Amino acid sequence: MLSNKPYLIRAFYQWIVDSACTPYIVVNANFPRCRVPLEHVENGEITLNISPIAVRDFNLTNAMIEFKASFSGVVHSISVPTKAVLAIYANENQQGMFFDYEDMADDEGEDASDFSTTQQGKNTTNQKSRSHLKLVE
Repeated sequence: MLSNKPYLIRAFYQWIVDSACTPYIVVNANFPRCRVPLEHVENGEITLNISPIAVRDFNLTNAMIEFKASFSGVVHSISVPTKAVLAIYANENQQGMFFDYEDMADDEGEDASDFSTTQQGKNTTNQKSRSHLKLVE
């Protein structure tokens, strides 16, 4: 079966927007093919506002989330594999869904060991952190 993660991300995104809230995603910035502004990455993760008023050219497919957004006045093209998404939640009330870290090997057969360190040189393989998010059932 196909992964249900992109479908859950889309559903939570729509639910959050329809509820007049601001959707945020938490991303594993060290994931292969993840293109985010590194100066805003903390502990290997970045939190991104993906609300319709904050981004342009938003595209959410089963494999990728892509959009353009401004960081400190500079427009960046953001590209996030759906496998790299760790959480999606409403900024106003923290309701949403969090996901486990996924295998760092991508669909093209790259070895996970090639991606086990962050840009800062810290080992992040199998590293999990507690989230402040609540699971909505």
